[in-house]
Amino acid sequence: MLILIAEDEPLSRFLLATAVKQFGHDCLLAEDGAQAWQLFQTHAVDVIISDRMMPVMDGVELCRRVRQAPQGYTYFIFLTGLSEKKQALLGIQAGADDYLIKPFDPHELRMRLIVAARMSVLHQQLAEQQVKLARMNEQLFAQARRDSLTQLGNRLKLREDLDALFSQADLQGQSYCAIMCDVDAFKAYNDHYGHLAGDKVLQTIACTLSQTCRASDLVYRYGGEEFLWLLPEQSLASAASAAERLRRAVEALRLEHAGTSPAGIVTLSAGIAMAQMGMSKSIHVWLHEADSALYQAKKLGRNRVVAFEACDLALLH
Repeated sequence: MLILIAEDEPLSRFLLATAVKQFGHDCLLAEDGAQAWQLFQTHAVDVIISDRMMPVMDGVELCRRVRQAPQGYTYFIFLTGLSEKKQALLGIQAGADDYLIKPFDPHELRMRLIVAARMSVLHQQLAEQQVKLARMNEQLFAQARRDSLTQLGNRLKLREDLDALFSQADLQGQSYCAIMCDVDAFKAYNDHYGHLAGDKVLQTIACTLSQTCRASDLVYRYGGEEFLWLLPEQSLASAASAAERLRRAVEALRLEHAGTSPAGIVTLSAGIAMAQMGMSKSIHVWLHEADSALYQAKKLGRNRVVAFEACDLALLH
């Protein structure tokens, strides 16, 4: 272990260092609490042996600072004179683990260091378990917000993201476009090729969507064969260009569709709507407008992109 000795008496400091090294440990030496505090901040100390009464910074203040530090747990042993034994209570209340009477008995010191080593191992194991638990919680949190088939965000993730977008005051005035996408004649595809093949198609399109969108965009599996793509700071025209790139990318996959698809391949239709953050338009209305535009794209023959306008629906492809 690495042991920090904070002792202002030179002889006592020398004897402690000699004993600690004989027991097979490394040590750092400090002449007062302030120097010990500086060493503690720059070294991975396992144990601190500190006199209670020292100049500049006493042992009690040193112990309080060590306990408030973000480093892992450090075992703390106070040194106190026989006549000051009652003062050891102040050190224990400040966070110390044990105390040692001066002049110290080497056997007592060795026993306390054995206990310190055991406690250090236990605290290290606990810290590792806490890190593992935190990592597992992060993974579970992420999995609960990811669609298991496509690995895109799910409805829960969408709801949280939309609530954040519409509630943050600093987004006042920022525009977002929603692109609602739907695989054309997907039920017929499932009926003809089976659900396993249908799942593969959804995964392929989700991958294509992820590759088409920008890093700042948000993509979700909205439900069934529907996907939702949110684009910040985009006009209807620029969002339509993005949706058209996606439509062409899906078309270029040439995934056979011998069902009711006129093109004989899997195609995609998309509807677009825009919202200005801070305006009175609700999330429900915004997404309903995108869904209405998607319905119009289907009605006009599928495999096309349509944008929702305030007064009417404008055909863009």
